[in-house]
Amino acid sequence: MDSHPTEESTPSVGPFRVLFVCTGNTCRSPLAEVIAQRQLEERGWNQVEVASAGVAALGGSPASGGSLRVAAARGLNLSSHSATQLTRAVAEDADLILTMSASHLMRVMELGAGDQAAIITSFAASGEEDDLSQGVPDPIGGPDEEYAETFEVLDDLIARSFARLEMVIKP
Repeated sequence: MDSHPTEESTPSVGPFRVLFVCTGNTCRSPLAEVIAQRQLEERGWNQVEVASAGVAALGGSPASGGSLRVAAARGLNLSSHSATQLTRAVAEDADLILTMSASHLMRVMELGAGDQAAIITSFAASGEEDDLSQGVPDPIGGPDEEYAETFEVLDDLIARSFARLEMVIKP
C-alpha cells in the first residue's frame, strides 16, 4: 500500500488568517479590516480571511463615527462592526497579526503570538525604509480629514502587505 498521501486524501489547508490590531478596535483596525476585505475581493483571494481586534477594546463597541463616515464615502460599510478584545485565543487563531503601533505589538508578544506579528508599517516596507516602525497614527477624536488620511495610509500599507504575501498566497 502506498504510504504517500494522494491529492484526494490530503486534507485541505484552512484559510490564511490576517488580524489587524489597534487600541480600541473602533478606528484603525476596523478600517484596515474592510479595506483588506475589498482588496482580497479585487485580488480574488478567497482563501484569506481578515479580522480585527483591540488591545483595550470594549467588546461590542461600534466603529467610531469618523471611521463609519470615511468608509461609507469610499463605498465600504462598517455599520455592523462590533469591537473585539484581543485575547490569547484571538491572537493564536491568526496566521499574521499586523499591529498599528509598537505598543500593540508588545501586547501581542505578551500573549505569546509575537512570532506571527509585525507593525504594519514595517511589514509593508519589507526592509525598504528604515523609519516606518512608528506605526499608523490614531485619528480618534480628530476631524474626518484625519480619518481620510488614515484610510489612505492603510489602503497603501495593506496593498503593500498583500504584495509581500503574494508569494505564499496562491489564488
